[in-house]
Amino acid sequence: MLYSVSTALNNKERNKLTHEFDAVIVGAGGAGLYAALEASKTAKTAVLSKLYPMRSHTGAAQGGIGAALGNVDEDSPEWHAFDTVKGGDYLVDQQAAKILAEEAVQAVYDLENRGLPFSRTPEGKIDQRRFGGHTHNFGKGPVRRSCYAADRTGHMILQTLYQQCIKNDVHFYDEFQVVEVIMDGTRVAGLVTFELATGEIHIFRAKAVLFATGGFGRMFSITSNALANTGDGPAVLARAGIPLEDMEFFQFHPTGILGMGILITEGVRGEGGILKNNKGERFMERYAPTMLDLAPRDMVSRAIITEIQEGRGMRGDRKINDYVMLDASHLGRDTVYKKIPDIADFCKTYLDVDPAEEAMPVQPTAHYAMGGIPTDVDGRVCTDDVVYEGLYAAGEAACVSVHGANRLGTNSLVDLVVYGRRAGRHVAEFVKGADMPALPDGAGDHAREKIAKLKGLKGEHPGPLFEHMQEVMMEKVGVYRNDGDMSQAVNEVQKLRERLQGVSVQDANSSFNQEVLSILELENLLDLSLITAASALNRTESRGAHSRKDYPDRDDPNWLKHTLAYLKDDEVTIDYKKVDTSIWEPKPRKY
Repeated sequence: MLYSVSTALNNKERNKLTHEFDAVIVGAGGAGLYAALEASKTAKTAVLSKLYPMRSHTGAAQGGIGAALGNVDEDSPEWHAFDTVKGGDYLVDQQAAKILAEEAVQAVYDLENRGLPFSRTPEGKIDQRRFGGHTHNFGKGPVRRSCYAADRTGHMILQTLYQQCIKNDVHFYDEFQVVEVIMDGTRVAGLVTFELATGEIHIFRAKAVLFATGGFGRMFSITSNALANTGDGPAVLARAGIPLEDMEFFQFHPTGILGMGILITEGVRGEGGILKNNKGERFMERYAPTMLDLAPRDMVSRAIITEIQEGRGMRGDRKINDYVMLDASHLGRDTVYKKIPDIADFCKTYLDVDPAEEAMPVQPTAHYAMGGIPTDVDGRVCTDDVVYEGLYAAGEAACVSVHGANRLGTNSLVDLVVYGRRAGRHVAEFVKGADMPALPDGAGDHAREKIAKLKGLKGEHPGPLFEHMQEVMMEKVGVYRNDGDMSQAVNEVQKLRERLQGVSVQDANSSFNQEVLSILELENLLDLSLITAASALNRTESRGAHSRKDYPDRDDPNWLKHTLAYLKDDEVTIDYKKVDTSIWEPKPRKY
C-alpha cells in the first residue's frame, strides 16, 4: 500500500519520538491534575492533554463541590454517603460511596489550603448551598452541603491544581491525542500518541498509566459537554479488550440553555430558582413534593420531558425541542449577580435574557457519564477476575462506582479530587517497586499507517457521520428509551462505524491537522455510542438515568448488578459484576 512507505522511521527518529516516565497521566482536568500532583511527589511524572490544561472541562463545573462541613446546616459524611447511594438508585458500590463522603471533607480543606478562593459566610467560613438530592437525617429534608466559589468552582479547582503541578515540576505535553494503549498481556507498557503541532506519532513508555480523559457527551446532539469530550480513554481501552462498566447510564441535566445545551447550574435552583411550565405552575410539586426542584437530576429531567409530552411545554407542541422556564427573577438582582454571575452573563449573551428580570428557557441536556473504565477505590483498572497491572483511571472516564445509575449533584468534583488523589498516591507507591516494561517491536507503526491512510484516500467527509450519530443517540437513547428505538440505534451506529472506514481528510498537511484529530475523536465516539446503546438495550428495567417505557419498574432481583461491556470488532458482549450493598438495603426512591 502506498501510504505505508512514508511511515518508515530510522532508529534515530524513533528515539527522538520516544519518551520515558515513571508515570504518565492522560488528561489535565481535575482528576488528572490531582493524580499528577500526588504521583509527582516521588515519581517522574508527565501529563498528556489534547488541550491546554486550563481549558479542560472541569473548568465548566459551576455549582460546587459537596462536602459535609456543617458550616451552614448540621451535616455528616454518613448522610452524604446515603444520599449518594440513594441518588444512584442503589447501583452505587456503598463502601466506595462511604470513602467518597468521608474524604470529601479533607479534600475541600486541602484545596482551600492550596489557595482555592471559596465563597465565604459572614463569619469567614467556606459557604455552602443546597443542591439536588442533598438531605439531612437520611432524607428528612434539604441540607446546604455544596461548597462553592460563586459559579466558577471547577475553574478555580483547575487554577489551583495546575499551579501546584507546575510547582512540583510535572512535565506537560499539551495538544497530544492518545491513539493506542500498549499492553503486554494485562500489564501496561505505554502509550501511542498523536502530536497535533507536528502530526508525528510519539511513544510514551511508562511504569504506570492513568486515564483521566473525562466524559463523552459529544455523542449526543444537545449536550453541556465541550467539543473535546469524546471519551478518548474509555474508547482506547475498549479497543484493547478491556471492558467498560455501566455504560447504559448517562445523565441528562435538566437545565441546559435552550437549543445549545450550555449548562445552567443546579446552584440556581439551590439559591431558590423555580421550574415552571406554560401555565406558570411549579410542576415539580407533582413529581417530588418534598425536594421539589432539587430532586435528583434524573427525576427532574423526566419531569420536564413529561410536561413537554403532555403539552405543558412553552410551545405546547409536544416535540423534543420544546422547553420549560427556570425563574430566578424573584431572588433579586443582588443575589443573581453575586451568586451566579457567569450564568447571568451566559443568558444575556446567548439568549438576550436577564435572569434578574425574567425566566430562562431550559431543556434537558446530555451531561454526565456514570459508566466508564472499571476501577477499584485506589484507581486500579480491574474486574472481579483481572487487575491490569500499572493501569489506572479516575474522574468521569472511570467507574468506581460511586455514581451508580445517577450522579448526585456536586459529586463530580468530589469524585475528581477524592479518587484522583487516591489514584495518584497509589501510582506513586506502585512505581517505586516496578520495573520499566519493554516496548514491543513496531510500537506506533499501526497508528502511523492509520493516519497516512486517512491522508491517502479520497473518501467520505466525516461531518455527516458525526451529525447522524448525534441525532440517533439523542432521539433513540435519550431521557426515555424503548426496545425499538435502541435496537434501531445499535443498527444505525453499526452502519456509521462501517462508513468510518472510508472517510478521509481534505487537508493532508502535518501541522495542526484538525481533520485528523476529528476523525480520531469520531472513531472513539462511535465505539462508545455502540457500547452505550447495546448496554441500554440489554438492561430490561428502569433505574436512575436509564428509563425505559417498556420496562418502567426497577427490578432488583434481576438487575441489581453492574454491566461489563466488551467490544470485539463489531460486536458488544455483556458480562456482569456484583454491586456492594453492604451498608444500606435497597429501597424505593421517594423525594
